[in-house]
Amino acid sequence: MTKWLLYGANGYTGELIAREARKRGLEPVLAGRNLTAVKLLAEDLGLDYRVFDLRDADARLSGIDVVLHCAGPFSVTAPPMIDACVRTRTHYLDITGEMDVFDYAREIDGQARAAGVVVCPGVGFDVIPTDCLAAALHQAMPEATHLRLGFELPLALSPGTVKTILDGMAAGGRARIDGQITPTPLGGRTARIDFGNGTKPALAFPAADLHSAHHSTAIPNIEVYLPMPSPLIRATRISRRFTGLLARPRVRDAAHMLIDKTVKGPDANQRATNSAHVWGETTDPAGRRATARITTANPYRLTIDGALTAVTDLLAATAPRLGAHTPATLFGADLITRLPGSGPLTISPTEGTLT
Repeated sequence: MTKWLLYGANGYTGELIAREARKRGLEPVLAGRNLTAVKLLAEDLGLDYRVFDLRDADARLSGIDVVLHCAGPFSVTAPPMIDACVRTRTHYLDITGEMDVFDYAREIDGQARAAGVVVCPGVGFDVIPTDCLAAALHQAMPEATHLRLGFELPLALSPGTVKTILDGMAAGGRARIDGQITPTPLGGRTARIDFGNGTKPALAFPAADLHSAHHSTAIPNIEVYLPMPSPLIRATRISRRFTGLLARPRVRDAAHMLIDKTVKGPDANQRATNSAHVWGETTDPAGRRATARITTANPYRLTIDGALTAVTDLLAATAPRLGAHTPATLFGADLITRLPGSGPLTISPTEGTLT
């Protein structure tokens, strides 16, 4: 009998996934470091549980076929869990939106293949929709040399998402230029984009797609955009002088504590009703461009469905493609349209240029 383990089950998104899994008749082993919280949730759902620190992960993954890792910050927690999964020959999935995790996954690709396991970060809103759009655009325009992606989120965000955005901004601007991740001035690249809900000013943002979309498409030049009011774009440019301050551990930890106290995440009604809009654009050497758009379910609803689809598909696979993957390279560019509340994905030629 195949078993899967959900680590970080007592977190905001982890608990949502655990409860939905139980509704679907799935039986994950719940896990995390907080004995009280994990035990209470497991008893409430009638599920097995394991409590352990990631330093002890090897011993606690016995009998587990797939790990779904939901405990952030992923830049800290994902590498030791990935390492433990490779050593114990356990497939690894997570819901991260942190670019360093995708970079680490690529670094251990050979070890994962040798161990006979899959390592696939990003099976949530980050990065399923943008990754699938990137792959679909590449299929439509395989000669593309430039890729731009972006997404418009509902206002209600979880603490983990807010922390990821803050940490990304603290690291400064980044883009993939000629195949390399390159520092850029924060707020230095803007555009006016119709994400699918009207044209809005947008700001280039150092998102995980700089790694994942490059893995999925090999396109050498990639930027990612978030819609942002013009006054806030100007404020972001002014804030460049503070990025070093925000990167200091004590300042970052204090900001994270404040987020935990003040940000609660969307409620059930918001998760059921608030959608997101995702956009992508490719350009080839001749200047031809193609644009893709899709409206998706609420990011947290999509993360629940995406994560559970990834788990069940991987458990059912008789010969999965081994090594490091993105959602699109492992499950196909149509993964996003298989998820409830998302689609259709449209691709069309476009005119005009970014500003």
